[in-house]
Amino acid sequence: MAVVLIGTLDTKGPEYSWLRERLAGLGSEVIVVDTGVGPSGLAADFSAAQVADQAGADLEALRAAGDRGAAVTAMGEGAAKVLADLHRAGRVDGVLAVGGSGGSSIAARAVRDLPIGLPKLIVSTMASGDVTPYVGAKDVTLMYSVVDIAGINRVSRAILGNAAAAVAGMAKEYAARGPAQDGDRPLIGASMFGVTTPAVDAARARLDELGYEVLVFHATGSGGRALEGLAESGMLAGVLDLTTTELADELVGGVLSAGPDRLTAAGRHGVPQVVAPGALDMVNFGPRDTVPQRFADRTLYVHNPTVTLMRTTESEMAELGREIAAKLARAGGPAVLFIPEGGVSALDTPGMPFHDPAADAAAFAALAAYPETVRLAAHINDPEFGRAMADRLHLLIKGDQ
Repeated sequence: MAVVLIGTLDTKGPEYSWLRERLAGLGSEVIVVDTGVGPSGLAADFSAAQVADQAGADLEALRAAGDRGAAVTAMGEGAAKVLADLHRAGRVDGVLAVGGSGGSSIAARAVRDLPIGLPKLIVSTMASGDVTPYVGAKDVTLMYSVVDIAGINRVSRAILGNAAAAVAGMAKEYAARGPAQDGDRPLIGASMFGVTTPAVDAARARLDELGYEVLVFHATGSGGRALEGLAESGMLAGVLDLTTTELADELVGGVLSAGPDRLTAAGRHGVPQVVAPGALDMVNFGPRDTVPQRFADRTLYVHNPTVTLMRTTESEMAELGREIAAKLARAGGPAVLFIPEGGVSALDTPGMPFHDPAADAAAFAALAAYPETVRLAAHINDPEFGRAMADRLHLLIKGDQ
């Protein structure tokens, strides 16, 4: 088993020397990648000059410029390419990095493109705060260093020792597990919210009958980013994007946005997808008193003490429909759009607070600009709707449009 150590050896040389010895003692082959721009006394398997070169940069020029931000960016990109090459050669079973904000940023970029399931552990001084910039939508494990990464002492020895033992154990398991077996079922990524759960449950049951394994992503921003990331990775045979509600948060300013690139990865990589406007009727906020004052006259629904939902308007629904249609039109693979004429969420039914046929109609009219559209006289949570999406996705995957 091989563990790759990625770090700034110019500032963290003693710590990486200690980690290399510790990992070797645990039975790991250790590959050291230097991402520092200053002189280092610790020999590396991939020098800082080699890493910079992989990013199209010159190490001496980076040193002379004295621009820390540019150096961090270049070394992160270069380290990512080194890791990609090592992974293709079958020489990575785990990655370990330690550092402060700069070292953690470099390591986070370096491991970002590695496949899900390959162990990635970063011991960081930043791990007790907002870790989104370091984790993103990947399975990066962060360990708080407690003390600064500044020498081996009683505390750092215990923490770094735990990190070495953890990554060695994970790498051993990863190496033993090996690549996916031919008998593994094809993977489908599906998006779900509480108000679209019956639809996804029906689709998942049907896809299970058809021989697929379904991974469900909660459409909470991070869930949507994770789904996009998995579509990027090449692991998915298809995407059942039934719940596109995160687009509403991005448009209106809610708290569960997955960013402007939501609903693009599958199309960009040619992954077959079926899409629906699930839960486009709502924008998410925190407790009722956190809803911005500019929305005071809007239709609000307190879902629970920590979640307040706001109904999207007719104009917002029309804009969301245009956005979805435009993104699917740019898809490089097969994509079919399903429209539930009976409503888009559990709150969008007669007698429920978000029932607004005019707003839904505005979205449906805009969505219909996309030619590969199926309109069903059903609510999104009617079992036949989810099953119909599953059956169509199966046909797309098999190449039968």
